[in-house]
Amino acid sequence: MFSILWGIVVVLVAFWALGLTFHIAGNLIHAVLLIAIGLAIYNFFKARDV
Repeated sequence: MFSILWGIVVVLVAFWALGLTFHIAGNLIHAVLLIAIGLAIYNFFKARDV
């Protein structure tokens, strides 16, 4: 499950970079990126507790 979430984070960051470059999807991709970063931070601290 952990690797799946990191894969999603990587894909969303790639889409965010494309969105900045080609101005695709406007603010939606930035909102999704913030969610992905939040998930990554949450999983990082959750993994450290175990």
